[in-house]
Amino acid sequence: MTVFAHRPDRRRLLLAGAAAALVHGLPGCGSAPSPRPMAFGEGHTPARLGDAALLDDIEARTFRFFWDTAHPVTGLVPDRWPAAPTMASVAAVGFGLTAYLVGAERGLVTRAEAAERVHRTLAFLAHAPQGEAPRGMSGHRGFFYHFLDMASGARFNEHVELSTIDTALLMAGVLATQSYFNGNDPTESRIRSLAEALYTRVEWRWAQVRGGHLVMGWVPGAGFAPFVDYHGYDEAMLLYLLALGSPTHPARDDSWAAFCSTYPRTWGSFMGQLHLGGAPLFWHQYSHVWVDFRGIQDTYMRERGLDYFENSRRAALAQRAYAISNPGGWKDYGENVWGLTACDGPGSVRTADHTGRLREFHDYRARGAGMVDLLDDGTLAPTAAAASLPFAPAEVTAALQAMHQRFGAHVYGRYGFLDAFNTSFVDASATLSNGRVAPGFGWVDTDYLGIDQGPIVAMIANHRHDLIWRTMRGNAHLRRGLARAGFSGGWLNASARSVSPHDRPIAQPA
Repeated sequence: MTVFAHRPDRRRLLLAGAAAALVHGLPGCGSAPSPRPMAFGEGHTPARLGDAALLDDIEARTFRFFWDTAHPVTGLVPDRWPAAPTMASVAAVGFGLTAYLVGAERGLVTRAEAAERVHRTLAFLAHAPQGEAPRGMSGHRGFFYHFLDMASGARFNEHVELSTIDTALLMAGVLATQSYFNGNDPTESRIRSLAEALYTRVEWRWAQVRGGHLVMGWVPGAGFAPFVDYHGYDEAMLLYLLALGSPTHPARDDSWAAFCSTYPRTWGSFMGQLHLGGAPLFWHQYSHVWVDFRGIQDTYMRERGLDYFENSRRAALAQRAYAISNPGGWKDYGENVWGLTACDGPGSVRTADHTGRLREFHDYRARGAGMVDLLDDGTLAPTAAAASLPFAPAEVTAALQAMHQRFGAHVYGRYGFLDAFNTSFVDASATLSNGRVAPGFGWVDTDYLGIDQGPIVAMIANHRHDLIWRTMRGNAHLRRGLARAGFSGGWLNASARSVSPHDRPIAQPA
């Protein structure tokens, strides 16, 4: 079986349509820097760094992806770079807004510079056209299209859907900026007002067409028909929490119960870890970028005596154990080389691997290993391990060190780790969907993806300083959503005033 058995791999299909449009020359924005020589990996083994210095370097480089590639006028962030500099992902914008807070706290940019960038982005989004027309719109009923033109902000092409989950990832970044920029400066005041306007205009209940479930998307002409509902444990936890927290257009009261109704089918033991399963690690990470689940529980987790943070810890350790076991016999898998999640791949190719064995490889897919689902073609994504840092610090740090030292000449470059690599794929004559085959190494991506870069920089900040978690604990909308979903305990029992985003100093990088 493959992951996403209960819904199609929509992002892969939509990327295919978007790529076709790029071939026909949609206008570019010219904002992203041109690739310098050796941009796809530095071409030599990086110097060994201590653990703290390595995290500093990854954090700074990954932050720079968002800072450097965002459009200078719209503030939109490319879905991927450098291959598609004209196509923005609204989810990547949400991660970018969050990354700017990390940059400000770590001294990579000033607070004023971060505020100006955030304000520019929010102002553009707030005034971008919304409506039912199939062309020229950025969104409808407060939701945004999954992919937008970087320069105009319009729906990228006719294949792109109005996306509930990508809007939620955007709104999580919007609310993070609302809570972080809490000063009296006029720019910071405007940020808070714009964030409130963007979030409160989303008509979440409009996207509930079958009871308490939230549908994946909508397109002009066909409406909701082409899409299924989100249900069961995955990254849509965040979608439901933000939908429930709205003071203006909240989701139905039974929404969280509807989402959790299929949990029992994925509760069980995998690789020695009893937990609520989900094959790709991004299911266990995305919501945790903004929500501190430590010590708070809903009804389901309360009955099982753990919280979602502990659940994600077990999921990460299970994936590491899977790599150690390596039932597929893939090259280089082991205790310090692991991590399956949604990422690029070599392509839909049937060819011999490094041992001469005929194998099936894939292009962009939600790879993963779990009790119910499995999709593994030897392609690993550094973000899968890196974004698990708060859950398993020792194991993840060792993995980052191993990938940096062993593979860094090929996979570590200008903006940190490239999206994915596969040392079992060695066919230099194959037709590739992405990346290249490096002699003596294997397949390596040549792109950075915004939705994979974002969790890296945010989760490093959460691990080290609780930065995004502390910021969001004080957000009234998130707290309302958690309460309506039945969460209680831990920091939720404290007042919002006691969880200020600036309740302890952040160390600056050396």
